[in-house]
Amino acid sequence: MKALIIEDEIPARESLIRALERVAPDIRIVGATVSVKETLEWLRTPGNKADVIFMDVELQDGSSFEILRQEDVKAKIIMTTAYDKYAVKAFEAGSVDYLLKPFDDSGLLRAVGRCRVPSELDGQKALMAAMRILERSKSEQFRRRLVIRLGRQIIPVPTSEIAYFYVEGKNKYIVMDSGTRYYMDRQTDAVLKELDPQLFFRVSRNYILSFHAIRQIETIPGGRLKVNVVPQPEEEVIVARLRVQDFLNWLE
Repeated sequence: MKALIIEDEIPARESLIRALERVAPDIRIVGATVSVKETLEWLRTPGNKADVIFMDVELQDGSSFEILRQEDVKAKIIMTTAYDKYAVKAFEAGSVDYLLKPFDDSGLLRAVGRCRVPSELDGQKALMAAMRILERSKSEQFRRRLVIRLGRQIIPVPTSEIAYFYVEGKNKYIVMDSGTRYYMDRQTDAVLKELDPQLFFRVSRNYILSFHAIRQIETIPGGRLKVNVVPQPEEEVIVARLRVQDFLNWLE
């Protein structure tokens, strides 16, 4: 499946590409645009074709809805935006899904799955889907981003891109999917309470893992488990014996 990404923020575009590599490696990125003008030029260029378009709403020179107004887009459309206010309009415009940034792998996998099914959302179903998104965003109780302070710098970190948290002595760190490591000045217990328990699990006193970072699990003596995660830490990640059953239940 060929994909066009319409996104004017480079970090957001790179994050989406990495997520697609994880959940849908068969998707091939054939183009990336940053504006209404550039997207229309790409769509009108002979030979350019996409099966699915990941479309941010607010671009450098206007709204993505202007693209749909000027061009008859045949590809499946997945809206990606930080704002829930466009949900109804997105489905009315024919979007198959609407991902609120920062979205997680499960949401992206759902959206891609809808593109693989040859079906159309009728008006009533589209409205219901939009209302569910609005309701979910209003009742969201888990953090979608953390703020890291490095001297005078303030860095927003999407929780969907966190591979794991770990403790080293008295220091606490966040490790991103990219391998970047940030020092964290908060207690891990406090942070864990704010994270989605379906996506993060404390396997030991020193490690909190995200589901998408786990690659392989091995049983070891003593009734414990060794977890292979990416990026690979310097030490082995061991699930404490008393947490093994809860961890296995969480995986399922």
